[in-house]
Amino acid sequence: MPPAPHRPALAGVAYGLIAYGIWGFFPLYFHQLAGVPPADVLSHRAFWGWIFLCVLLTARGEWPKIQAVMRRPGQWLRLAAAGLLVGSNWLVFLWAVANHQVMASSLGYFITPLVNVLLGLLVLGERLSAKAWLAVLLAAAAMVNEVLALGNLPWVSLTLAATFGCYGLLRKQVPVGATTGLWFETLAMLPPCLIYVLWQGRSGHDVMWGHGAGDMTLLVLAGVLTALPLMAFGAATQRLTLATVGMLMYINPTLQFATAVWLFGEPLPPARIATFALIWLGLLLYAWSAWEKQRAVNRALQAAHR
Repeated sequence: MPPAPHRPALAGVAYGLIAYGIWGFFPLYFHQLAGVPPADVLSHRAFWGWIFLCVLLTARGEWPKIQAVMRRPGQWLRLAAAGLLVGSNWLVFLWAVANHQVMASSLGYFITPLVNVLLGLLVLGERLSAKAWLAVLLAAAAMVNEVLALGNLPWVSLTLAATFGCYGLLRKQVPVGATTGLWFETLAMLPPCLIYVLWQGRSGHDVMWGHGAGDMTLLVLAGVLTALPLMAFGAATQRLTLATVGMLMYINPTLQFATAVWLFGEPLPPARIATFALIWLGLLLYAWSAWEKQRAVNRALQAAHR
């Protein structure tokens, strides 16, 4: 019996839930490594993630895909730049977890879709609907509220949103699979990490092997956990519309927000509630705009096939 037509979509939702669920629970995982310097964790995450991807590429027989990208300097240079951006994103995220700033991390990932909208306007020349413009203005108002009410620039949130938004923009310009792209991205992180490891070694700190057995196990597994959600995300995008993938994306910062408030006990003053309210209202308008755009595309496709 042939599979029901809705099964690919259900499988796509399942893959999306796996990807965003893992990302959403990252603060809980990396909180266990709070005693390890964030740059140490980043070095392990990049190294073991790259090793895991090498094993995976070998098992799948996909090294020809790596060779194909190597023959295209424009592609691997973009992937290297994307790797440095996502590495910076990881480092700031790890610092936020270690310094009880998970709520700021959550805010950054909530802002990211609106940063993507702004990058589309400024870099790709995309036109924005009135709702999308209002969503961007609400995000700007939220950041102004953070500065005025809390007395400091929300650099953690802004850095996470900017680096991941620019990473997504660069990654969109390179048509290679998630595993192949991540291999090049983690490879680009290794030289800065190696410099850090050697620098720390001169000071007597063994970054790679100077941790207890429990921490070492978590550090090695962090590399695997880096690759798995990206692979699940790639499988989800192959089975779902971009609008559906976009809606699932909010699972990650929502889980981080819940973790910060209910598990880590981070303070939630009224001023920060106002910030999140502005962001959530902006995201609602953005989702509404994206839904209307998708409906228009679907109607055009249906008309074209009549």
